[in-house]
Amino acid sequence: MMGYEKSPSAIYAQSFATVRAEADFSGLPKDLHPAAIRLIHACGMVDIVDDLAFSPDVHDAAHQAITDGAPILCDVEMVGAGVIRRYLSNNEVIVTLNDPRTAGLAETLGTTRSAAAVELWRDHIDGAVVAIGNAPTALFHLLEKLDQGWPKPAAILGFPVGFVGAAESKAELAASSRDVPFLSLQGRRGGSAMASAAVNAMAAGLPEERE
Repeated sequence: MMGYEKSPSAIYAQSFATVRAEADFSGLPKDLHPAAIRLIHACGMVDIVDDLAFSPDVHDAAHQAITDGAPILCDVEMVGAGVIRRYLSNNEVIVTLNDPRTAGLAETLGTTRSAAAVELWRDHIDGAVVAIGNAPTALFHLLEKLDQGWPKPAAILGFPVGFVGAAESKAELAASSRDVPFLSLQGRRGGSAMASAAVNAMAAGLPEERE
């Protein structure tokens, strides 16, 4: 028989303790430490702290929006699936990528389905929390819509991943978040697990440490 830890609480405690021991959070405001810990826990890389970009008010803005029941808009189903529902306040988690209208919109707009799906956020975007964990084109398109006068979300959690557009879309967000509080991981790294981890951190911090 292999010997391994089986207690969920012990696994969380040991994981978070390891992250705290190995990562340097000195460059982050204290209210973003739980987000950084969850992000590292989601990807296993303590060095991502150095690549986090953020506005100083992002935690307060996202936490308040979630507490108030604002919608959470996700670019892909995997992000939505990773949001822990017991941390929410009856928030609607919205993913429009597989909406029947999305494919036609993508063809009409000459863009990806991920970007076209953002068009369907229009009626939900005002005061929402946006979590993008896959598609750079979704983040680019969201910024374009904000430039065109769309209502502003409460916060943008930008973690698109990949080799084409991921670093560039997050660099654009960091350079000008359109006066929207944001958190992102600069560079190619990111992913759905990290985007949902960011939502969970903004919603509840690290309640596992108290369970």
